[in-house]
Amino acid sequence: MKRLADLILALIASLILLIPVIVVALMVGFTSRGPVIYWSDRVGRYNKIFRMPKFRTMLVDTPAVATHLLSNPDQYLTPVGSFLRKSSLDELPQLWSILIGDMSFVGPRPALYNQDDLIALRTEKNVHTIVPGLTGWAQVNGRDELPIPQKVELDAYYLKNQSLVLDIKILFLTFFKVIKRDGVTH
Repeated sequence: MKRLADLILALIASLILLIPVIVVALMVGFTSRGPVIYWSDRVGRYNKIFRMPKFRTMLVDTPAVATHLLSNPDQYLTPVGSFLRKSSLDELPQLWSILIGDMSFVGPRPALYNQDDLIALRTEKNVHTIVPGLTGWAQVNGRDELPIPQKVELDAYYLKNQSLVLDIKILFLTFFKVIKRDGVTH
């Protein structure tokens, strides 16, 4: 049921957001060299690696680590990178990942392939059994500001309490968090 809902919602969102996607792609393409889309190796369900698309917000030669691990993340941002991250517009290409089944609208955010501490804790708590999401319970309860153990506890809470009602609540909370740019550090 959840997969069908994801598919229908992703198709509708893709149609509605077609013009904004084109505008953002042009903004990225005209303001920095390199591809418009950045394909990030992420950890999906059962710790399987998949390629997740995002609009590129960082310069081409930026190290492939979590942004908070960079000594000065701002030096790597493209001219429109900060705006795209704070507005979450960089996430729009992930509709593709939802359409092909690598992601869901709601679930734990997919870890980078090299976030061994996060992956190990999620595996220990069986969070790795859930399809990762565009947004999740940890996203609406702190996002970038959460330490990894707390993030995993929130992901584990979602695992134990998954429901349509909780998913709808998370989607609404995400909408308001994005509008307020709440919890975004870079």
